[in-house]
Formats: sequence, C-alpha cells, structure tokens
Amino acid sequence: MTRTPQAAGGVIRKIAAVLILVPLAIVIVAFAIANRQAVTISFDPFSADRPAASMTLPLFALVIAVLIFGVMLGGIASWLRHGRWRRVARRLEREALQLRGELESLKRAPGAAAGAPPPAAPPERLRLRAPVR
Repeated sequence: MTRTPQAAGGVIRKIAAVLILVPLAIVIVAFAIANRQAVTISFDPFSADRPAASMTLPLFALVIAVLIFGVMLGGIASWLRHGRWRRVARRLEREALQLRGELESLKRAPGAAAGAPPPAAPPERLRLRAPVR
C-alpha cells in the first residue's frame, strides 16, 4: 500500500509539531521553576503606596497570562481583519452553487434552450508556412 500525499503531510505536521512543542514546553517549565517569586501588580496609576486595585502572583503566572492574552488578542484581530474575505467566499460559494444548479438543469433538458443558436462548427485550423531561410 502506498500512502497518499495527504497522509504523508499529516505525519510530517505531527513530527514538526512534536519537534516544536516539546522544546517549547521544556522552556516554559524551566522558566516557571526559575521565576517562582511573587510580584505585585498594581492597576492604580494614582497611588503607588496604597493601590486600590492590586494583585500578587508568581512572576511566571503573570508572564504566561500576558502571553495567552496576547495570542488571543492577535487571533481576534486576525479574525476581524479577514471578515471581508470570508464574506466574499460565502458570496462566491452561493454563486457557484446557483451556477451548478443551472448547469445541471441545462444538462437534463438539452432541447429546452429555445432560441439558443445551434452549436457552431469548430474554427478552421491555422496553417503556418514553413520558415524562409
């Protein structure tokens, strides 16, 4: 049995994912172990001594939370930016579906096209003369 190109591509993607995700996971775990100290995050720009809104958490948790927030924000921005293309794709899909339906109806009833000209004969072939030397 031979493998289809899609199946081979799936295996390559899995191998690439493992080669990227395993070292990334090791780096994240090492970062979390090395940065366990607690940091205080203040959301009050007016009072540095006694902030109204503050939070204390480990540094690695803060960095990972900010990273997750950034990935989500980037994904939302990308999704919004591609909205126009999704709209165009839906419109073209509807048009293609409509045209397929028309084509099928014309295939089923070949004599139904009243007023349609008879099929034309193919054009004559172009005859070229041999090059002059």
